[in-house]
Amino acid sequence: MDALLFVPVAIAISLTPGPNNFCGLNNGIRAGVGAALIATVGRAAAFAIFLTVSAVGLGAMLLASEAAFTAVKWVGAAYLFWLGWRAWRSREFSGLALDDAPGNGAQPAPVNLRALIAQEFLLGITNPKAIILFAAIFPQFIDPAQPAARQFLVLGSIYLGSEFVSTAVYASFGRQIRRFIRTSRGVARLNKATGGFFMGAGGLLLATNR
Repeated sequence: MDALLFVPVAIAISLTPGPNNFCGLNNGIRAGVGAALIATVGRAAAFAIFLTVSAVGLGAMLLASEAAFTAVKWVGAAYLFWLGWRAWRSREFSGLALDDAPGNGAQPAPVNLRALIAQEFLLGITNPKAIILFAAIFPQFIDPAQPAARQFLVLGSIYLGSEFVSTAVYASFGRQIRRFIRTSRGVARLNKATGGFFMGAGGLLLATNR
């Protein structure tokens, strides 16, 4: 196993656009880079579970089970549709201090880190594509002549670290977008864009095949 060869692969995979990375972008806009990074703990916990499942050989079994894969897919799609519908209908400013808010120097609402962590976790744990990733990609970097458990631990740690790098990139970009969302109309558009993305991601997830 050459862990260094896996580093660029892990970063490239983690940077791929998807529900969790969009969540990081959205958290960067609404709560800041620091809060988005803390929320990524939820995503890392979900992916750590998938890594453990793959390490003990259950990942291939889940991929082979049509019922299990379909169940995870429908649960994930339902959650994405629910997030999208809630965001689309939302009128709350979600922590943004608006220029046209009553009073001068309006302060943003406190950030609910537990809710952000839970959202990242649920987005990760209900995404069957993560099972495909860990069951298909990781074995290619495993040396059969060496202890598999140690290799999974090293590769898994590298990948989970790359998810925090990905969040930092997306959240930083979101923080730059924040400057253009300073009115209630801008926030309404952001909510609809967020809702549209999550519902679209739910539709794409339903179309996913093993």
